[in-house]
Amino acid sequence: MLNRQIEDLPLPQPAMRRGHALPVQFADLLIIELSNWRWGWRNMVIIGMVFPLLSMMLLGSFARDLGENALAYILTGNMVLALLFEHGGKLTSRFVFMRMSGALDYFATLPIQKIMLILAVWTAFFILFIPVLLTTLLGGLWILRLDLRLHPLALLVVPLCALPLAGIGALIGATFRTPEEAMAVDRLLTVLMLAVGPVLIPPERLPDWLVTLGFLSPATYAASALRQVFLGSLTPRLLLDLIVLIGFTMVSFWLVNRKMDWRTM
Repeated sequence: MLNRQIEDLPLPQPAMRRGHALPVQFADLLIIELSNWRWGWRNMVIIGMVFPLLSMMLLGSFARDLGENALAYILTGNMVLALLFEHGGKLTSRFVFMRMSGALDYFATLPIQKIMLILAVWTAFFILFIPVLLTTLLGGLWILRLDLRLHPLALLVVPLCALPLAGIGALIGATFRTPEEAMAVDRLLTVLMLAVGPVLIPPERLPDWLVTLGFLSPATYAASALRQVFLGSLTPRLLLDLIVLIGFTMVSFWLVNRKMDWRTM
């Protein structure tokens, strides 16, 4: 009788594999991404500091007599340059590497959300970018002899400036077949976004058609927002800049989320 009762009991079913809460997923993935750069972050940061400073020394020597407004464009334009090269470009190379090496296939086997991986990669590179940003800002103020007029909204503006530019870099890395193709397209878009619109050069010194095209580039709105929170008083233009940057961020990350291959578990 006892044996029959035992046989009638339902067999234990294997537990369904469920992922951790989203904050836990994000924290774990962020630690993984930061660990990947524990040996090479110094080299990456130092190289990222040198190029914007040299650019400001060169451009500042030509624009010294053009007034403080032109020098302000050089400073914030080079901050955008650093964001494009050392933040967006690094996300391009990281995502194309993960796709080519099979790392994305590995992450897809884990009970994690794809968007958490994207945000963790962005956050890791943004943390590594902070020394580059501070060096570019403080070194530029000294080289160009500008006064810092910092507004507390800079804590919100800087990440919002980084997000759409990084989203474009991640989209390139998730789209093109080889690292060579991805990096070539990334460098081409970087040059175009710096050249189109008042990023490095004041609008009054640009042709009207370049100024008009600049409204299609997130770099234009990022440079405008950075000028306001670091070098001048806030204007109603800042609200427009932030709305456009948020829009670019949502579109770029949505496209990255759709483009990345991810097996359904």
